Amino acid sequence: MTLQKRLLTTGSILLLATLPGMIALAADAPPADSGSHVAYNGGQPTHPRDLKGKKIVLADVPKLIGIGYFGATAKGIAEGCAEITKNGEQTQVTTDAPTEGDIQKQIEYIDNAISRGVDGIFFAANDPVAISPVLRKALKSGIHVIGYDAESEPDAREWFVQMCTPDGVAKALIDSLVSQVGPSADFAIVTSSTTAAGQNSWIAEIKKYIPAAGLKLNLVTILPAEEDQQLAFKVTGQILKAYPNVKGIIGLSSVAGPGVADAITSAGLIGKIAVIPLSTPNQMKPFVKNGAVKEVVLWNPVDLGYAAAYAMRNVADGKLKPGDTEMDAGRLGKLQIINGSQILLGKPFIFTKENIDKYDF
Repeated sequence: MTLQKRLLTTGSILLLATLPGMIALAADAPPADSGSHVAYNGGQPTHPRDLKGKKIVLADVPKLIGIGYFGATAKGIAEGCAEITKNGEQTQVTTDAPTEGDIQKQIEYIDNAISRGVDGIFFAANDPVAISPVLRKALKSGIHVIGYDAESEPDAREWFVQMCTPDGVAKALIDSLVSQVGPSADFAIVTSSTTAAGQNSWIAEIKKYIPAAGLKLNLVTILPAEEDQQLAFKVTGQILKAYPNVKGIIGLSSVAGPGVADAITSAGLIGKIAVIPLSTPNQMKPFVKNGAVKEVVLWNPVDLGYAAAYAMRNVADGKLKPGDTEMDAGRLGKLQIINGSQILLGKPFIFTKENIDKYDF
């Protein structure tokens, strides 16, 4: 059974009611051995204020603003906060970040939020190590810290909302690649940056999954695009010149995917080189429709932000504590906690020509 069919037939369906025309996605939990028994490994704020039931003011600082993916996570956070407010607990959030994936600039935005005295900070890290000192500063100031999409060092935040397990992402990407190029072929990866924790964990699991699945795929190179679609276009051209036998390219960020697909389209290689993007539907629709992309792998970033909003409110209210194994997340129901301090959204979803127009983010 394909990943998409498994997702659509599972008993745990998440209705994406906030975006018109969306169909349901499945988010069934990972196996019991996925790490839910691991001791809590997150950090703790120093002398946090008693915020239970009170108004809280939050800052959302993603990697960057101005791209569809983080526009969708911001939408989800805002929707979650609005819903919580409607239910009687005022929860106010502002999203602001650099317009480029620059870790030093991101640190400045977080530092400014600390200076303003916000009650909580959301983040998606450009660099897991470099961002951690300023997040620890936030915790020492009594500010709650929740991560999503891209990790920091665990002790620099309380909880992290995990899109799906790294091995689940790796399997979905490679299964899609194999369905198009077969079990034995050269392929390449265009990632975001060499320090991006999420992408690096997916790459590590890709390298594990290939031999474990008995495949003879050969990863010839991994090049960064630094969250820049034009750079992704450029490095794809470099791959095509340096590795003429490449049969597939994985675009491992929301902007790498369309950059790779655009390069393949411009080179007249549609149908000759498979493009496997981890990207948003709206960015990939033109390339799904022109045939350059057959499948798009992702989760719902709106739900990711929405879950983060509930995580923050639950922490502020004392409802989410170390040792918990699940969390109430509004319309998403109960989400499983894995690896001690990660809140799991679910498994990847496959967008295709048949269903992609039903999504708008």
